[in-house]
Amino acid sequence: MGTKETIKHFGLVGKTLGYSFSKKFFDEKFSSLQLPHSFSNFEFADEQALGMFLLDEVFQLQGFSVTIPYKEIIIPYLDKLDDSAKKTQAVNAVSVCDGKLIGYNTDSYGFSKALQPHLKETHKKALILGTGGASKAVAYALSLLDIEFSFVSRTPQKTAILGYEELDKKIINSHQIIINTTPLGTFPNITDCPDIPYQHITNQHIAFDLVYNPEETLFLKKAKKQGACIENGLAMLHFQAEKSWEIWNS
Repeated sequence: MGTKETIKHFGLVGKTLGYSFSKKFFDEKFSSLQLPHSFSNFEFADEQALGMFLLDEVFQLQGFSVTIPYKEIIIPYLDKLDDSAKKTQAVNAVSVCDGKLIGYNTDSYGFSKALQPHLKETHKKALILGTGGASKAVAYALSLLDIEFSFVSRTPQKTAILGYEELDKKIINSHQIIINTTPLGTFPNITDCPDIPYQHITNQHIAFDLVYNPEETLFLKKAKKQGACIENGLAMLHFQAEKSWEIWNS
C-alpha cells in the first residue's frame, strides 16, 4: 500500500474562518505525529451552500469540526446525535462513517476539563453570560459537575433567564463562577466586555472567558483586578480538539 492510500482528510466548517484555531492545531498535530493527513477550512456563506456540501463533498472527509454560525443549523442534516449533542442541541464535531454523519458536542467536554482544576468546594453556582450555542455546552458541562447555573441575557424572555440589569452584589456573591460565552471582547473589539458589576467580584470567584484572542480580555482583566481566578478559552479549545480527534479515530 502506498502512502496516498493512508491519507485521511479532515476539516472545519464555518462562515468566516481566517482566525481558525483548528487548522493550525491539526496541521501541527499531523506534523508532530508524522501523519500524511490534511485539514482544510470550508467556508459557506449560507445554509444552502452548507447543505450542498453535506450532500456530496463531505464524504471525502473522515471527520470535521463545526463552528459559528452552523453548530445548531447543521443538526437536521445529520443522521445521528450522541448524548452530548442531543442535550446541548449544538454540534461542533462530526464523524463521517459508512456514509453516515454523526454529531457530537466536544465543547462541553473541553470546558469541563479546563474548569475542573480551578474548582473548590465553595464553587456551587455559576452565571452563564449569553444564551447562544456555546452557552448550551457550558450548561451541560456544569450539570454533569453538579454545579447550579443561571443564564444572563440582554433580552431575557424567560423567567429562568436573568437580565444584566438584575445582577447585584447578592447575585454575584452567590454565584462564584462567572462564564462569558458571548463574543464580547474578541479581537479586534478588545474594549468590549459584558456589562456586569465587576466591583462585586472577589478572590473567591472564577472568571472563565470562552474567548481566547486576546489572551486576556477586558472581562478577565476586570475580574483579575478584583482578585478572581481567571481562565481563557484556549485550554478548552485544546481539550475539545483532542476529544474530536479521539472520536474521528474511534
